[in-house]
Amino acid sequence: MSRLNELRLISRVAQMYHIEGRRQAEIAQHLRLSQATVSRMLKRAEAEDIVRTSVIPPVGTYSELEGGLRDKFQLPEAIVVECTEDRDGAIMARIGEAAAHMLEVTLSPGEIIGVSSWSQTIFKMVENIHPQKSAQAKYVVQTLGGMGDPSVQTHATQLTTRLARLTGAEPKLLPVQGVTTSREARLLMQSDPYVRETMDLFGSITLAIVGVGGVEPSELLARSGNIFSSRELADLEEAGAVGDISLRFFDKNGRLVKTPLDDRVIGLPIEDLERVDRVIALAGGAKKAAAIAGALHIGVIDMLVTDKFTAERLISY
Repeated sequence: MSRLNELRLISRVAQMYHIEGRRQAEIAQHLRLSQATVSRMLKRAEAEDIVRTSVIPPVGTYSELEGGLRDKFQLPEAIVVECTEDRDGAIMARIGEAAAHMLEVTLSPGEIIGVSSWSQTIFKMVENIHPQKSAQAKYVVQTLGGMGDPSVQTHATQLTTRLARLTGAEPKLLPVQGVTTSREARLLMQSDPYVRETMDLFGSITLAIVGVGGVEPSELLARSGNIFSSRELADLEEAGAVGDISLRFFDKNGRLVKTPLDDRVIGLPIEDLERVDRVIALAGGAKKAAAIAGALHIGVIDMLVTDKFTAERLISY
């Protein structure tokens, strides 16, 4: 009976604390116990299964899908957003909203943010960010060349400068093409002091925000002119490529597909993401499922923000 009496008192302490909302000091005074004893009893209440913690996810959240992604890909964290339409435009908008909120609540003062410049989903994120007053970043670093077709080249500059303004940071631009005509052209462009200044910050990035693309370029990237020829893209597919992060390609198992094309890209290599404290990937859509799966297998992504339709495809992949 002594154990039952002990458990009865523990149950009463737990009831007062969790149900009646009383503070530990108040419980201790009411029951003539020390506050240390009350604290120990609350811990015992959990150990004895008197108090059980239940998490009931709100409607519109997908904790099971998030858990499935974490388990399947050994992914540290996943955010799966509600989306009523399995359509690229709607998916990008919802992912952008969720990513904006996550950035706002997790941004640390002095953060150096690396951002992939030719991503419509990242642009949607930037559109949804509120100006940050307390936790302000130091730099926003463009991680892929932003020049291209004059009709769309402002996209990359706008994305970087707008994110910098919203986070209180200084923008560091890459005012060169993402894809050069040759290795020699790349080396020449990288010798520009402004380009060099930005690229020297790659090793100091603390937060990288990346998109994931398929071998077939997005409409925006295709319009920018920062793409390879049809023959070169076909060669990438023959080599096993399924997708890219900032025009660095990988196969379905996350192995990097190295070709001479790498020598023509001005941007952050995937290998450098391993040294970044936090890498957030924003990606979704039926056409990108294979690319996203491959990207997750690389092992450099710390958080994926995607939609429920894509999450279901990835888990069943």
